[in-house]
Amino acid sequence: MASIRKEIVIDTGIETAWKALRRVAEPHTLFAPVLTGAVIVDDVRTVHFANGMTVREQILDVDDERRRVAYAVLDSPTLTYHHSSMQVDIAGPGRCAFVWITDFLPATAASGLQPLIDQGAEAVKRNLEAPASTPRASAARPT
Repeated sequence: MASIRKEIVIDTGIETAWKALRRVAEPHTLFAPVLTGAVIVDDVRTVHFANGMTVREQILDVDDERRRVAYAVLDSPTLTYHHSSMQVDIAGPGRCAFVWITDFLPATAASGLQPLIDQGAEAVKRNLEAPASTPRASAARPT
């Protein structure tokens, strides 16, 4: 079995990161622009990628104690097995480590999965580090 592990340090607190990661029905907000949409029914999530790909994933676990989400891809035309987990850990004051582990078969699928994982991790970092937008006071007040 092949495995890809991606770890990236993010300049945001662990609680902020976990709050975003645990919202498994809204991965397209955390992983934008790599993901463009998602729909979840029971424990099966359908995610839409910017490259046009659509994937069905079964949510296996949302673990608040370990700040970890686990899922498996269903019905893949190229994978015979897929399991991933994403978790956030403390990496210092105001920082966290985002850890994404993907196990899969066949091993030859790594060349297609690695770029998506790299792009997804960078999107998470960018989206979590983005300053919160604040409305301009002058635009919000009627004159």
